Amino acid sequence: MAIGSGYYRPLVEEFERRGWQARALRRRGFERDRPRASRDVDWSYADEIADIAAAVSTARASSEGPVILLGHSLGGQLVVGHELTQPPVDGVVTVGGAVPFFRHFAYGGAPLALMAGVVVPVTTSLFGYLPEPAFGAPGARTLMREWARMVLTGRAPFATAAPISTPSLIVSLGDDRMSPAGAVDHLAALFDSSSSTRWHYGGDEVPDGASNDHVGWVRTPEVVVAKTITWWQNVGSLNYQAQQRKASQ
Repeated sequence: MAIGSGYYRPLVEEFERRGWQARALRRRGFERDRPRASRDVDWSYADEIADIAAAVSTARASSEGPVILLGHSLGGQLVVGHELTQPPVDGVVTVGGAVPFFRHFAYGGAPLALMAGVVVPVTTSLFGYLPEPAFGAPGARTLMREWARMVLTGRAPFATAAPISTPSLIVSLGDDRMSPAGAVDHLAALFDSSSSTRWHYGGDEVPDGASNDHVGWVRTPEVVVAKTITWWQNVGSLNYQAQQRKASQ
């Protein structure tokens, strides 16, 4: 939430340094050349998922190799929505992605429930969007209301009937108060356990000068990138190759 693609430059560069092609997808409302949320500029989870689908189509057209989606935080929710509502990709990684049901959080989730139950509906009704300095601001009216309902109910803003079978690496961060492990586990429950790998990036794995904070890990992404590549080489690619053989038969 409230982060544009430029913030992920260190992550893109680390993947490219290791020989992978990578691209940070542009976010509605958080790029310098795109309009910010307002009463007249609105969008939803479905709109952002459609943006991801368009980027996947572009990647498919430009390369014959596998396409892997990595979603951070809100991006993890969007990647899940993509896999449940669009033609799936070949691999999924979520980092700090969670179903932010308020009961997963400290203090009984009261501050988050207040944000979702009062601040979001009141301010989006008054202003037509979520204004600063609220969390996630400036936030699109529809998307923030969908997020708020997820906080209060624990239900994602898209159909979740079938488990996701895409090979997946689901990552929680040890020093993460914004996506605690229980909320990440809630997201992980949407995946088929036979095709998903769960990893908790704990403090004992953080190198000197690095971070496993909800936002800070992006600036020092070496451990997460290394884990992603190892997971794909040892697990994800085997599933991908099996699917390719099945499709060619």
